[in-house]
Amino acid sequence: MSVLLVISAVCAVLAGLVHVYIFFLESVAWTSPRVRRIFGIASETESQATRGLAFNQGFYNLFLAIGAILGVVLVATGSSTTGWTLVVFSTASMLGAAVVLLGTGRKYLNAAFAQGTLPLIALLFVFIASTFGN
Repeated sequence: MSVLLVISAVCAVLAGLVHVYIFFLESVAWTSPRVRRIFGIASETESQATRGLAFNQGFYNLFLAIGAILGVVLVATGSSTTGWTLVVFSTASMLGAAVVLLGTGRKYLNAAFAQGTLPLIALLFVFIASTFGN
């Protein structure tokens, strides 16, 4: 595997780990004071009212993480076409979610940056490798 694809794979796994962390925040620890501060939830009442939505959203993040990491595992075990397809789909979805988040307001700039940077790098490197050869 070329250096470009290795960089892409590493970024995809790291992006997956970020999304596992987001899953934990949204689906497991949503009502804790620390997570309420992270997400700007003003009160316990508000966190309880949005708990179901956050729980569901957290699982979306977990599924994207599983896709990215599983794709890299498939690549590493010889199923390159299936693996890279899964990596590209998962990281493109992560990046798309970051763009949507950014579109909801400037106050989400840092969160969108944290959520979208690694998937963007993964996609750029796989694109460069596929366009200009291994």
